[in-house]
Amino acid sequence: MEIPFLTRMKPDRPPLPGIFLAALLCFASSSVFAQTADNVTEQSLMSMPGIIITITLLVVPLVGALFLVVVKANALFKSIQARKDTEEATRFAGYLKTLNEAQLEELQLHREHREYHLSGQELAGPFAPEDNKGLLSGINEKANIRFIEAKRKALVRPDIDPKLSRLILWFLGTATFWLIFGTSVGEYVGIKFVVPDADHLSWLSFGRLRPVHTNAVFWGWSSLAMLGLGYYVVPRVSNVPIHSLKSGWWTLILINAAVVLGTVSLMAGINNGDGEYREYIWPIQLLFGIGLIITLVNFLRTVANRKTREIYVSNWYMIAAIMFTIVISLVAYIPYWQNGLGETIVQGYYMHQGVGMWFMLFTLGLVYYYLPQQLNKPIYSYSLGILAFWSQIFFYTLIGTHHFVFSAIPWSLQTVAIVGSAGMAIPVVSGTTNFLMTFRGSWHKVSGSYTLPFFLVGIIFYFTGSLQGTAEAFRSTNLIWHFTDFTVAHSHLTMYGIIAFFMWGGIYAIVPRLTHQEPPQITVGMHFWMAFIGMMFYTIPLMLGGTYRGLMWMDGGKSFIDSVVLMAPYWLWRAIGGSLMWASHLIFAFNMYRMINPRKTVNINATAIRKLSSEDYELVNVVNEN
Repeated sequence: MEIPFLTRMKPDRPPLPGIFLAALLCFASSSVFAQTADNVTEQSLMSMPGIIITITLLVVPLVGALFLVVVKANALFKSIQARKDTEEATRFAGYLKTLNEAQLEELQLHREHREYHLSGQELAGPFAPEDNKGLLSGINEKANIRFIEAKRKALVRPDIDPKLSRLILWFLGTATFWLIFGTSVGEYVGIKFVVPDADHLSWLSFGRLRPVHTNAVFWGWSSLAMLGLGYYVVPRVSNVPIHSLKSGWWTLILINAAVVLGTVSLMAGINNGDGEYREYIWPIQLLFGIGLIITLVNFLRTVANRKTREIYVSNWYMIAAIMFTIVISLVAYIPYWQNGLGETIVQGYYMHQGVGMWFMLFTLGLVYYYLPQQLNKPIYSYSLGILAFWSQIFFYTLIGTHHFVFSAIPWSLQTVAIVGSAGMAIPVVSGTTNFLMTFRGSWHKVSGSYTLPFFLVGIIFYFTGSLQGTAEAFRSTNLIWHFTDFTVAHSHLTMYGIIAFFMWGGIYAIVPRLTHQEPPQITVGMHFWMAFIGMMFYTIPLMLGGTYRGLMWMDGGKSFIDSVVLMAPYWLWRAIGGSLMWASHLIFAFNMYRMINPRKTVNINATAIRKLSSEDYELVNVVNEN
């Protein structure tokens, strides 16, 4: 289909499709993005981008130190307040000792009166309340305007094994660390698009930092978060304890070791150079593979010992995802068939199966548990879940080579990949329908929950991002978009808009139930909106600029460097959006800290009674000794 505004576009001055985008993308002058040898000497030292970036990096630890001082001061204040509360409890205990029996009974009666609460239904009904005694005379009939609506707290559930809870929290805690680390690297890489001369160190070059970013968020953040949430789901839906906690700890250690060693090797320039993402070399990736094998055996034995007749659909997805990932890794790293075009075909298979059959398949299994749990209702259709499962396995394993349309690989193989990409509409539509129909009759719960908005955004991008991949696979659109920044936007819509948002929803759903501590509602809202808006700022300009760039290449009248100049303002918006996303991750880490770190408060009444009891016990001992 021909798009009129694109066909009329002139490559040297691309128009913006819409007034709102024209208002949104108000870019800085071209002098920010390019400099020549003539004007370098004319700039003052403090105006050079590299100097500005260096100063910024120096300010960061200072801000961190200031934050640490504030935290320490806050902790000192709480300690002083706790000491004052304890002293008050001691004085109160002394006062209680002076009371006679009648006064104590009166005090107890007063306590019962204070603890009495209405049920909330006393004035319910279709008629206006009658108040002959004037009890409602001082009531404000208009509700106060609240800045943030109070969210529903996590429901109290039967406690799980504290040892399993500790394992899950370690998985999620280390995943959070790798999210901060990996996206901090990504933030710096995004800045390099705007300020390419920020540094001149080989270890900080784009070619080394880009694979550090992708692999840290793939294997460190996403994989560990998925497995941590999975260790809660598998035994829960099987109604049995996890088969082996020790195996879970070994998996945690091996995967973290793989990410640590892999990061160091990538920054040193040692990588699997033929891989799509410049992956870890095979001895390091082998640690990750062994961890998955251990987890597969652990999950299979847990499911085999289940006390339920059926295998819930979540276990179908997660166990199949681990099986496929082990096969995918073997195919990608064993070199026997990777010669010439065979290597291209294998890498296309690995690249897409890693996303679709590991991250997507496992995450969907988690959603089939956590979404009904948060809505407190069953999944809409078990049959739709099974349809989506088998159709994804059938179609997704065919689509890897749609990234090499118009290449030298067989034309028939390209066609098969395009047909498989179109077939992906079946699992995507059936899965999205299943999730949205589960929401039916419960949409009012979204405004009162801090977990459901994350799931809702993930569902929306599961539909739009996945079908966008289908649209990119067709030859006409592939010719424009492939090898441009459009594919970068697409990958972030899927791995971030789907996987990350689903992970956050699951983490906010389960961690308060493990620790009995809620995250601050304000900071959860900040995390959600900053991540969402940042992703929009990141992806929409790149999709727009990628389209223009592809059309410029097709026109053939401009040089490659002209397309680089064209992308400069869009890369600025990429850096702005990425900065918002990165900042939201820092807030998420703070929320994790608040959910995991125990907060101790002094209950004056309980402490007074405890002190009174201990003093009475000591008095009895003294009397007995005498």
